[in-house]
Amino acid sequence: MDFGISGKKAVVLASSRGLGAGIAEALAKEGAHVLLCGRTPDRLQANCKAINETTPGKADFVVADLSDGNFVETLLAAAEEKLGGIDILVNNCGGPTPGGVAEMSPEKLTAFFNSMVLPVITLTNRVVPKMKEKGWGRILTVASGGVVEPIPNLALSNTLRSALVGWNKTLSTEVAASGITANMLLPGRIHTDRIDELDDANATRSGKSLEEVRKASLASIPAGRLGRVEEFASVAAFLCSKQASYVTGGMIRCDGGATRTV
Repeated sequence: MDFGISGKKAVVLASSRGLGAGIAEALAKEGAHVLLCGRTPDRLQANCKAINETTPGKADFVVADLSDGNFVETLLAAAEEKLGGIDILVNNCGGPTPGGVAEMSPEKLTAFFNSMVLPVITLTNRVVPKMKEKGWGRILTVASGGVVEPIPNLALSNTLRSALVGWNKTLSTEVAASGITANMLLPGRIHTDRIDELDDANATRSGKSLEEVRKASLASIPAGRLGRVEEFASVAAFLCSKQASYVTGGMIRCDGGATRTV
C-alpha cells in the first residue's frame, strides 16, 4: 500500500535510537523527508546515513535536547532550514526514572514535566497554524500503555504521559476540520534499550534475577514475545498516512495484547 506521504516533511523527536529511530526510518521508506532529533550526534548521523542509503526518502538531523529551554526554537529553525516546513510531527520522548508515587518529588515532577510534556505542547502549538494553512497535517504522540493501565514502579511516566491524553483529545477536536489528525500511539513491550534498562531496574528492586524478570514479562504478553521496533514503526507510519485521514483523537495500542483493559 502506498501511504501517500512521499515528499511530505516529517519531524521525529527523540530519534537517535529506539522507537523514534524506527519511526523515522519507516516514514523515509514511504518517501518522506525526515528530520531526526536527539542529543547524540554520532547516532543521529549514522541513522541518517542508513536512511539515505537504503530508502527512497531523505533524512537530516538536528542536535536538540527536549529538556533545553531553547528546544522548540532550535527545532523549528532546523526544520525550516532543512525541510522548509512540517507536514508530519511525531512527538516522542524518553521515559523518566522508575519509582513509586512516594518518590515523585516536586523537583522530579517539574524536571520531567519540562522535558516530556511542556515541549511537546509548545512545539505542536507552533506547528499547527501552518498545517491549517495547508489543509493537511499529521500529529502523532508516542506515549505508553501505562496511560490506560498504569505500570507498577513507573509512577512518573504514568502521571506525565497521561497528561498528554487529555491534551491530544482536545487538540484533535479543534483541528479535525482543517484536515489535521492527532493521535496517540501506545507501545507495550517493544524491544529497545529502554526495555532492557527497565528490566534491570525491576530485577534490582525485586531482588529477582534478570532472567526471572524477563520470563515473567513474556508470560504477561498474549503474543508470547516482545514486539519489534519495525512492527511498531509500521503502525506509526500508517497513522501518518493519507489513508488514515479519518482516524483522529485515538489511542492506538501496539502491545501484543498485553493491556488488559477493554
